[in-house]
Amino acid sequence: MATQKSTDVLVVGELNVDLILNGMPQLPVVGKEVLADQMDLTMGSSSAIFASNLSTLGTRVAFIGRLGTDSFGDLMLTSLNAKGVDTKAIMRSPDYPTGITVILNFGEDRAMVTHTGAMKHLTVADVTDEAILSARHLHMSSVFLQEGIYSDVVSLFHRAKQLGLTTSLDPQWDPSEKWNLPWSELLPFVDVFMPNIAELSALTGTDDLTLALRSLKSFANKVVVKSGSVGAYLWENDSMIFQPSFLNKNVIDSIGAGDSFDSGFIHYYLLGKTDQECLEFGALTGAINTTRAGGTTAFANIAMVRSIAQSTFNHTF
Repeated sequence: MATQKSTDVLVVGELNVDLILNGMPQLPVVGKEVLADQMDLTMGSSSAIFASNLSTLGTRVAFIGRLGTDSFGDLMLTSLNAKGVDTKAIMRSPDYPTGITVILNFGEDRAMVTHTGAMKHLTVADVTDEAILSARHLHMSSVFLQEGIYSDVVSLFHRAKQLGLTTSLDPQWDPSEKWNLPWSELLPFVDVFMPNIAELSALTGTDDLTLALRSLKSFANKVVVKSGSVGAYLWENDSMIFQPSFLNKNVIDSIGAGDSFDSGFIHYYLLGKTDQECLEFGALTGAINTTRAGGTTAFANIAMVRSIAQSTFNHTF
């Protein structure tokens, strides 16, 4: 008889607050100062946004990560707990500050500066077999920001597969732009690989989507490629399907839209939906994200998510 799992998805990830500055006349340049009309301090990090929004959709989520014993850490923990994420395995230490990303928004452009703080001290040893076995699925985002796990990420995903979990990975951007991960060793243990189109291009060395995907053919499983307002693609076994975006005419910002896409896709994936259904729901949740500021505001509760889906995109689920 199968063991009853206490959670659906175990997220191993980075944790940081976002300081968001909007309404600037231009992006700053060295030696000069610009003024921002709006400022928000909110829960950030791809992993936390994914976990929070996935939990709102009704999937049981647990999180493993590291925070400082500071007010930013308090904000992160309070925010995750409010969304029903199991935070018992989040470790806190006075030795390192909680990470922060400063986001400067100007029109459709943005610039970001991140201090990783406590997040880079998370290691594979912190992810016990007991924690993995409690879940059905392992997800990881922002692998390049997690220096303590980076060199051992293959072993982590290998172990998760050996213990019977399905897995997903959203690599996010590599600040060093070296993309030095052993992809041919890692991706066989990743059931759903979820880069955006810029990340896929950077790690494969080509802007041609078909060529980029074919370069992963011998070792990748499902590859889900997010392409912003264009839509999303899913490639597997030389077969490609496409989902156009749900277009929002009044985008507030796109912070966390890719993470919200991931949450919708994985929510449906674990429900056993078809690839096309998973893509469509991911596109919907990504678009819902853009109707409010920040990565989680549109996902305050499932009633809000359903209301936005109906009123803005004429879609029900």
